Amino acid sequence: MKINYLGKSRLSVVIVLSAASVAFAQKNRDSINSKDIEQVVLTGVADIAKDRKTPVAVSTIKETVIVEKLGNQEFPEVLNTTPSVYATKAGGGFGDSRINVRGFDQRNTAVMINGVPVNDMENGAVYWSNWAGLSDVTSAMQVQRGLGSSKLAIASVGGTINVLTRSADKKREGNVMFGLGNSGYNKLLFSYNTGKGNTGWSSSFLMSRTAGSMYADGTEFEGYNYYWALGYQKGKHDFQFTITGAPQWHNQRSFSPTINEYLKYGTDGEPNRKYNLNWGTLRGEEYSFTRNYYHKPVMSLNWDYKISDATKLSTVVYASFGRGGGTGTLGRVNNKTENGFRKADGSIDFDAIYAANAAIATPNSNSANSVFVRRSSINSHNWIGAISSLNHKLNDNLNFTVGVDGRYYKGIHYRVMSDFLGAKYIIDNTDINNPNRKITDAYDASPNWNPFGGKTDEVKIAYNNDGIVNWLGGFGQLEYSNGDLSAFAQGSISNQGFQRVDYFLYAPANQKTEMVNKLGYNVKAGLNYNLNANHNVFFNTGYYERQPFFGAVFLDNTNRVNPNLENEKVFSAELGYGFRSSVFNANVNLYNTSWGDIFKRVSYRPTGSTVTYYANVLGVKEIHRGVEVDFNVKPTDWITVNGMFSAGDWYYDKDVKATFINDETNTVVAEGNLLIKDLKVGDAAQLTWALGADVRATENLKFDATYRYADNLYSGFDPASNLNKNTPAVKLPSFGLLDLGLTLSTKTNVGKSLSFRLNVNNVLDETYISDMRTNIAADANAANNWNGINKNNQVYFGFGRTWNASIAYKF
Repeated sequence: MKINYLGKSRLSVVIVLSAASVAFAQKNRDSINSKDIEQVVLTGVADIAKDRKTPVAVSTIKETVIVEKLGNQEFPEVLNTTPSVYATKAGGGFGDSRINVRGFDQRNTAVMINGVPVNDMENGAVYWSNWAGLSDVTSAMQVQRGLGSSKLAIASVGGTINVLTRSADKKREGNVMFGLGNSGYNKLLFSYNTGKGNTGWSSSFLMSRTAGSMYADGTEFEGYNYYWALGYQKGKHDFQFTITGAPQWHNQRSFSPTINEYLKYGTDGEPNRKYNLNWGTLRGEEYSFTRNYYHKPVMSLNWDYKISDATKLSTVVYASFGRGGGTGTLGRVNNKTENGFRKADGSIDFDAIYAANAAIATPNSNSANSVFVRRSSINSHNWIGAISSLNHKLNDNLNFTVGVDGRYYKGIHYRVMSDFLGAKYIIDNTDINNPNRKITDAYDASPNWNPFGGKTDEVKIAYNNDGIVNWLGGFGQLEYSNGDLSAFAQGSISNQGFQRVDYFLYAPANQKTEMVNKLGYNVKAGLNYNLNANHNVFFNTGYYERQPFFGAVFLDNTNRVNPNLENEKVFSAELGYGFRSSVFNANVNLYNTSWGDIFKRVSYRPTGSTVTYYANVLGVKEIHRGVEVDFNVKPTDWITVNGMFSAGDWYYDKDVKATFINDETNTVVAEGNLLIKDLKVGDAAQLTWALGADVRATENLKFDATYRYADNLYSGFDPASNLNKNTPAVKLPSFGLLDLGLTLSTKTNVGKSLSFRLNVNNVLDETYISDMRTNIAADANAANNWNGINKNNQVYFGFGRTWNASIAYKF
């Protein structure tokens, strides 16, 4: 049937019962509400949505669910059974996963830890390998879809993921866990909480190691996670210091093979889903051209000061000093790159590359006498910030909050040599101030354990620049609550200053730009009304003017400032309904989000010309609208059924004009149009549903099963490629996945327990495409297609059947 809402009918909805293992915050049995969260985690400046009060669409995942069902999956995947969420392993390397919320990628979804934003301040990215250990220390994870309840001016176009970590004053308890899984996966964890002593001091400690390989070939990894918290509470003051980090390295599958390549190295006409273009062996050991290594510790000091019964001050000061990067290829040898050194199984013969490099006596930059080596792109940073908010209760019904948010970020970007692979040296000519340098130094692609950063004075090649972002914001919120009615109005304003320093492309006098300042703001409001003890309705709306990312300020990786810099405009509105009872609970949400003035940089080269011209395209606009349903049924104490369904309609709203300028003469050289009107937004399934059940067979034995389905998934190609052509997005085949789990637990003594957990994911070994970056239409000759998809498309297949098991002892 068709449904109409918010002024336009574009969405066909099929009524389907669907589910999640744990999908939303509620007050009833086997659930978690805001009060529960506050009892087990450090909240500080975190804005936690409250059930039947905060007017936002929210899902909350408990610590027990994360511990049980995550296993050896990627951290964002635990959210895959919540409405409008699509998370994949992408290339499949350790921590290389990605997540979309309501069709917005993670650059436009705010990720926060205890209320502190962690999205990269230059490009909004979130690299989950930097946070791979978060699952070990998470007490709860709350996903607020849409604008959310955070008071900060953050990138919450699609939603906000707030990870709430264990606090120092959790109850006294220790835990030892050992886990195993497919492909040599193994994990060892130890944690201990002292509990709060009579003097007000408390502490919490965790250390873990995870290693092995992922499902794909050539994806060995090793990662550690440490967490330490120290708390002190006395009188009106509560202090909590935490530091957590996850130094890791992992071999990647960074480049998606074509379907033809998966089939070439498969058997019996089936694709080899494990195939990886980037790896091989060197001296009998696994070796990869694409290896990521990073250590991004975060330390914070929270201070909660209860000034009076009506007034509270919450402040957090935090810092992060990230060091590391990712490797790739540089040059060629005997006019060949890795494809010239493929073995019969498709892996790379690194021993042959080593021998070919070693035979070059005097490497130089020309193709007849060059070498093929591994370089590393460094993306380090220094980041400090502070958030402080003052909450005052004006009367029994009104609360007012005002606060400030300040941040300083310096991104440190350059390349170094990682491995000469038998070559004696390379010649680098990219630094105009020091041309024709002979490079003989190489650096190990392993993480630096120093939590306060480390040296960045390596010998640099290719590029060397810094990106500086200053942020100063203020926010205020007025909340009203009177029995069954609650409402809020909130506003924030922020100034971002952008500065770029380039040490290679410019002489010293011109290396640093002026600070480019851009003002942004948001306003939002919402209302919730509890009709009675069972029913509630809510509405929220908001408008953002969000500053563009760093890459839109300085064009083409140079110091040239974009003359057409515009804020992105975001408008969102949402209507929700909730039902609560002792047996059945459900939520229904309708949403509409308009995202305009998205920056696109489009290139054009006239026929027969060697000059490329660019257009800064303004006015690109996306519409994201949809419906979400989630429910929870518990007819008896021994069975719980959970469900979710979401259907979205995400598309580009209009065609956009592109004007190409000759930068030297400032004249128009060409005009064109991005023909993207009604083009589907890709990279995330627009229809998802799931159905899950937890069955407690005995007091000590529990089974669970979850089936989830994804459809209306389109390729994630860049719409800027639709210059003067109208190419629709390729729709990928739908898929459904079944996961099973078993928990066996026993109490060995008072306060002590032993538990065993087994997970099997993709039990039916479904073969499916999870990600596709190209957009080649199906061929008229069916033999050139696989399941209706052109075999020349570059894709990632989802993992086949995987398993993991763990045993834990709590004392």
